[in-house]
Amino acid sequence: MAFFPSMNHRGVWITTLMAASILMITMGTRQSMGLYMGPINTDTGLGIVTISLAMAVGQFVWGAIQPIAGAFADKYGPRPVLLIGIITLVIGTALTPFVSSSLGLILTMGVLTAMGAGTCSFSVLLSAAAQRMPAESRGVSSGIINAGGSFGQFVFAPIIQKLIQGFGWMGTMWSMAVVTLLAIPLLNKLTSDTHAPVKTPDPEGGLKKAVSDAIKNPSYLLLHLGFFTCGFHIAFLVTHLPTEVGLCGLSPTVASWSLAIIGLANILGSLYAGSCVNIYRSKYILAAMYASRAILIALYLVAPKTEWTFYAFAVGLGFTWLATVSPTAAIVGKLFGIRYLATLFGLTLLSHQIGGFLGAYLGGLALSFNGDYQWMWWADIALSAMAALINLPIKEAPIVKPQMA
Repeated sequence: MAFFPSMNHRGVWITTLMAASILMITMGTRQSMGLYMGPINTDTGLGIVTISLAMAVGQFVWGAIQPIAGAFADKYGPRPVLLIGIITLVIGTALTPFVSSSLGLILTMGVLTAMGAGTCSFSVLLSAAAQRMPAESRGVSSGIINAGGSFGQFVFAPIIQKLIQGFGWMGTMWSMAVVTLLAIPLLNKLTSDTHAPVKTPDPEGGLKKAVSDAIKNPSYLLLHLGFFTCGFHIAFLVTHLPTEVGLCGLSPTVASWSLAIIGLANILGSLYAGSCVNIYRSKYILAAMYASRAILIALYLVAPKTEWTFYAFAVGLGFTWLATVSPTAAIVGKLFGIRYLATLFGLTLLSHQIGGFLGAYLGGLALSFNGDYQWMWWADIALSAMAALINLPIKEAPIVKPQMA
C-alpha cells in the first residue's frame, strides 16, 4: 500500500481487488478467443471469414451491451447486472461446442458470450468501484482493475492453448464455462453492504439529459473517435495474431505466449497509466499511447518474423493494450461526473467495439482476398496516428495538485 498512498484504506483495496478479479476471469476468457479460430475451422469447416464474422459480431455486441448494462447498473445497482452477465457468459461458452453452423456460432460465441462478458466488464465494474471510494483513489484503482483484465489474458492464454492441445477446443470451452462460475462469490464480495456506494446527487434532468448533453459535447465525440481506433487495433490482433504467427511458419505456442506476454506487459502499463491519471492530463497520456502503437507496428513490419520478434512486439504493444481504459474513463468522469459513469463510459466502449467489429471482420476478409494481413497493418498505423492527434483538442480540466497540510 505504501506504493499507492491514495489507496491506503482496506475497503478501497478490497473493492478494487474484487472488481479486478472479476475482470480477470471475464477478460481472460474473452481475449483468448483467437486461439479457437484454427481448431473450430478444422473441426467444422466453416471457414476463416465466417468464424471472423462471428468473432466480429462478438466484438460489437460486447460494446453494444456496455451502455445498456451501465444504465441498468446506474438504476438498480451493479449486483443483479453482474450476476446476469456471468450466467449469460457461462451459457454462451457451454453452448458453443454444440453448434456447427455459421448462425449458431454467431448466436453463441458472437452474441451470448459477448453479452455476458460485456455486462461484467469495464463500464459496470469501474463505475461500481469509483462509487465506493474517494476521488483521490479512483485513478490508481481503475489502473489496478484494468490490470486484472490483462492478468487474466496472461494466465488464460497459455492455459487455454494447452487445454486445446490436450482436450480439444470443445473440452476447453466447457472447462472455461466452469471457471467463469468462480466470479459469482467475487461479485457478492464487491457489492456487499460493507462497500456501499458513496452518495452522489442526481444531476438535473437525470440519465436522459446526461446522455443528451454528452453526445453534444465535442470533447466526448473526439474521445469516441480515438477509442474507436483502440478497438480496431485490439480486436484485429486478438482475433488474428494466432493466424499471423502461423503464416510466418511459427508454432501455435508462439501465438499463445505472445497473447500472454501482451497481458503481462499490460499489467504494468495499466498500473502506470492509472498512476499517471493523477499527474498528467489524460488526453496527453492517450495521445502518447496511440502514437507509440503506430511506431511499434511500423517496426514490426520491417523486422524479421522470428518468435523473439513477436515476443518483443507483444511487450511493446502490451504496455498500452488496455491501459487506454483508465485515462479514457477519467476524461469521461471529469467531463460529466461519476453519477452516470457506467452509462456514459459504456457508450464510449460501444465506439471502441464498433472499431473492434471492423478490426476482426476486415482482418478475415484481408486474409481471404490477399492471403496475408499487410493492408490491415498499414490501416492500423494510419488509424493509430490519427487517434494520437484527435485526442489533443479535448477540453480536459488541468490536474489540480493537492495542497500539503
